[in-house]
Amino acid sequence: MPIRINLLAETQAFEDLRRRDPVKRAILVGIALGVAMLAWSGWIQAKAIKEKLALNALEAQIRTHTNEFQVVMENKKKLEDMTQKLDKLHQLTTVRLLNGNILNALQRTIIDDVQLVRLKTQHEYATTEEVKAKTNSVGRLIPSKPATITEKITLLLEARDSSANPGDQVNKYQEAIADCSYFKDFLGKTNAVRLKEYGTKTPGGEGAKPYVPFTLECRFPDKTR
Repeated sequence: MPIRINLLAETQAFEDLRRRDPVKRAILVGIALGVAMLAWSGWIQAKAIKEKLALNALEAQIRTHTNEFQVVMENKKKLEDMTQKLDKLHQLTTVRLLNGNILNALQRTIIDDVQLVRLKTQHEYATTEEVKAKTNSVGRLIPSKPATITEKITLLLEARDSSANPGDQVNKYQEAIADCSYFKDFLGKTNAVRLKEYGTKTPGGEGAKPYVPFTLECRFPDKTR
């Protein structure tokens, strides 16, 4: 039986040992893990870039809606201001003092020998500035108060009494004004018709009776708006 001698046995054993070297395996495993880590990192980076782009788009959309919201709120505020002004104008129109109504009422208060020669209305306005909301020293919030304007109206009736007893007719005319339904409604219960001035007897001139001039004052209730 022939004997076989492997002259490369030592070399093959060394090569086989080298192939089974744990350090090499560790290096290969490390390289594989490094490649996997780089791939995972690249995927994460790509995903982060994608999410950032989506976030930028979303922020741009939010800014657009924010600008639109601000425009809507500004328009809403303008609308509220205009509505408030229209309400105030409507209120002023409905409660304002009309001279035509006064003249119509005076036609129903005619007294013999008393002649109304002039009427005059005086309008005074007192304004109150707006008070803004603030916090006092103890931390309590004091609410704001809008600006207001108070209207004070005075009606002056200048007349002449040409009767034989001027004082009696003046009193009758004063009572007639006070009893008139129009003046009752507008003057209220607390504002009376007051005799402001009472002059001396004055000659009436050629063909006219002498007369006594007098002035009645009617103060209407203050209107605050």
